[in-house]
Amino acid sequence: MNDKKVRTRFAPSPTGYLHIGGMRTALYAYLFAKQHGGDFILRLEDTDRERLVGDAAQIIYDSMKEAGLMYDEGPDVGGAYGPYIQSERREIYLRYADKLIESGDAYYCFCTKERLDEMHKSGATKYDKKCMSLPLSEAKARVAAGEPYVIRQNVPTDGEYTFHDHVFGDVTVPYADLEDNVLIKSDGLPTYNFANVIDDHLMGITHVIRGVEYLSSTPKYDLLYRALGWEPPEYIHLQPIMRDAQHKLSKRYGAASYKDFINKGYLKDAIVNYIALLGWSPKDNTEKFDMDYMIENFSLAGLSKSPSIFDEAKLRWLNGVYIKEMTDEEFYEHALPFLNRVEYLKGYDLKYLASLLHSRCESFADVGDSKYFTDMRIDDGDLSVNLTEFMTKFDGLTPDLFAHAKNKTDAAIAKAMIPDLMRITKERWGDGLYPALEAYAAEKGIKKGAVLWIYRIAITASPVTPGGATEMAKLLGLDRTLERFSKALDVLG
Repeated sequence: MNDKKVRTRFAPSPTGYLHIGGMRTALYAYLFAKQHGGDFILRLEDTDRERLVGDAAQIIYDSMKEAGLMYDEGPDVGGAYGPYIQSERREIYLRYADKLIESGDAYYCFCTKERLDEMHKSGATKYDKKCMSLPLSEAKARVAAGEPYVIRQNVPTDGEYTFHDHVFGDVTVPYADLEDNVLIKSDGLPTYNFANVIDDHLMGITHVIRGVEYLSSTPKYDLLYRALGWEPPEYIHLQPIMRDAQHKLSKRYGAASYKDFINKGYLKDAIVNYIALLGWSPKDNTEKFDMDYMIENFSLAGLSKSPSIFDEAKLRWLNGVYIKEMTDEEFYEHALPFLNRVEYLKGYDLKYLASLLHSRCESFADVGDSKYFTDMRIDDGDLSVNLTEFMTKFDGLTPDLFAHAKNKTDAAIAKAMIPDLMRITKERWGDGLYPALEAYAAEKGIKKGAVLWIYRIAITASPVTPGGATEMAKLLGLDRTLERFSKALDVLG
């Protein structure tokens, strides 16, 4: 590494939500800069005007800040090297394109779309340099006359280029594999291939961290640096994040952006923590860590040369670890927006419900009407339960539900016991209810588990619930609890 102050950048296109892959690139660039006492810059590459999404820039700003990736310079915070939006730097790119034309490292191209299409139809895999043979004076005259044109890079046809990447080592690419890419489009705006080189140099970027898809194109960028008399930055190329062994993680296959996972009930800290593990392994194999740990322990040596598989089950587990470390109050604050979406929960004590669900959730969305809790156990079997099973589908109660071999209960015992349970509930409602049920069991010589089992089934019609029998009674309230006891007696006949 050279002695310059480290400066890294994240340069997304404002074409939608911030993809998980982009967030990882931003995270690694941030960590590397902060670890070396450097600066992290946000730049928007918005020259592909057809793909722009109106509020995407603001989404990027908000997502970055929410995730803790605080950039030192950027479009909305300013800095000494702005503007930080490419479309606002058009004249800068044109000026350097002119220099490349004068030096012979670029040339005007007047080939029409029809000619290029014909080339490809005939089997050509790259541009044939036809317009490079035009005398510069003739090309300038055609430009002055208003003829449409682009500016292409003049890439050598013979030889090869070798550069060093911090992940992949020395990489050699034959020039014959590279095309004379367009630098300035017909609308006067630069392509990514050109603008990122100019901007990275002028903004003092020392280390470029980006996707592996740009690895084989890096010689083209270095040719531009050297043609302009500049020193190329150091490179760190990252393998992609995959949905599975064959497919990249993408919107086509469901959640793929940072906001998608926030909306699914994941914590920002858990998302960032998990994203860090998608391509980087700490030396001590720690899996749960905060930003300070990442800044201290991040290393280029820990970056993977293989693609990473996005495992949402692993993210759920990690998110669950974070959730379990929360206080009930913190959990309630995060879960409330999800609880408020569930129509049938209106009128219930949501704060109390949240306290019952806290230990059972791996995502805040688990509190909703279609999310199941799979860590509840009854006897030796795993059961799942949906809130609707005991809060909206009480008509599912049947006499058979009261049967429990271990507790030695059945419908007949339930029918005899429920009137006593109703009486105790009326008399000892509140904190005294559970002790009263314990005393009742002792008095009758019945297992406490049998009393609580019948109580739970009678008021919830579910063998498993987010809390115990008296906790469910508290959630339902006295009137609804007594009403359900009455319905249970009707079912038992």
